Amino acid sequence: MSLNSTPSSERVHIAFFGMRNAGKSSMMNRVIAQDLSVVSPEKGTTTDPVRKSMELLPLGPVVMIDTPGLDDEGELGSLRVAKSLRELEKADAAVVVIDSCEPIPDVIVNLIMSIQNRNIPYVVCFNKIDILKNENQTLLPPELKLENAVRVSAVTGEGIDELKKRIAESVGVPENRPIVRDLFSQGSYVLLVIPLDKAAPKGRLILPQQQTIRDILDGNGRVLICNEKEIGDVVKELGVLPSLVVTDSQVFKEVAGSLSPDIPLTSFSILFARYKGNLDTAVKGVSILSKLEGGEKILISEGCTHHRQCGDIGSVKIPGWIRKYTGKDFDFQFTSGTAFPEDLSEYALVIHCGGCMLTEREMKRRYRHAEDEEIAITNYGILIAFVNGILERSLSLFPSVLSYLQR
Repeated sequence: MSLNSTPSSERVHIAFFGMRNAGKSSMMNRVIAQDLSVVSPEKGTTTDPVRKSMELLPLGPVVMIDTPGLDDEGELGSLRVAKSLRELEKADAAVVVIDSCEPIPDVIVNLIMSIQNRNIPYVVCFNKIDILKNENQTLLPPELKLENAVRVSAVTGEGIDELKKRIAESVGVPENRPIVRDLFSQGSYVLLVIPLDKAAPKGRLILPQQQTIRDILDGNGRVLICNEKEIGDVVKELGVLPSLVVTDSQVFKEVAGSLSPDIPLTSFSILFARYKGNLDTAVKGVSILSKLEGGEKILISEGCTHHRQCGDIGSVKIPGWIRKYTGKDFDFQFTSGTAFPEDLSEYALVIHCGGCMLTEREMKRRYRHAEDEEIAITNYGILIAFVNGILERSLSLFPSVLSYLQR
């Protein structure tokens, strides 16, 4: 992956919803100016969500998502509808496509009300105005108050530019939040510690490392990179203390032991917990580890999918560190990618990765889901720092969350 590319997790996700043959696929093809989604007069042509990355000005990088129809039938159809509704959980914005020539079904009314209740930005798109004979057919029930609607034709292209404009306006320009650049002054040295273990991708850096490097450069900082074995020599040869050291969580203990206590230290995982908006909750959640009796179920969840190798951090190292710290054993269970249990009640603790491959909305949803069920949730970096006794030091840059360590 290029440093110049915007990763999917950093793009605004815009999902198209509607009934079969309302024109969702045709509409998305018009918006992206490509024939990506298959279009057919047969109902149910779209059977799985279809994604396309593009630039939508003035919004910027986005991912457009075409979803199966909400009126799909049969056992297989029900699974497709469920897939569509799961996309709503992850979407940063929604486009509801309505066939102007047909009465508006209850399922669409319920969908719009659900979108409104979730505070998801949205546009209602009345399609097929090129063949509309009676505008009264597009009237919505009085209890449904639309905030943003546009009439378009996927066939002629009428209203498409207005639709693009409405989509961009509904989302607004995303906030340019810092990952790390607010934690050092211009011209300062920031040392990144990156171990090259078996799971490290050959010939490239993983996404959090790439994003952190770019953010340091955006803050006019100077980037130094080494592995955990070289850190002492690098600091010595540098001649000045780095303003900050950011390490991969796996080598937290080794790095902390190699650094003077007055050098600020944190991890990529902790930085991304703050960036994704869940640092407070993750710090609160980790303390339950000291209260577990043994035998409880612990869920370890990763946002990406990869082939698990010997010594894998999620399935091997973290369970090992927990057993060593507590002196107890637990029933560890694992999920990856888009899989995340709807019912968390059986778990005593959820340990999540940094979520670099998931959108901010999806990460917040997962954390909120755990909080709603009163299940403790934390992340890899915070847990690793906790079991190694260096959590307070690794959070010293974020004094607002230190109070949670005393509770």
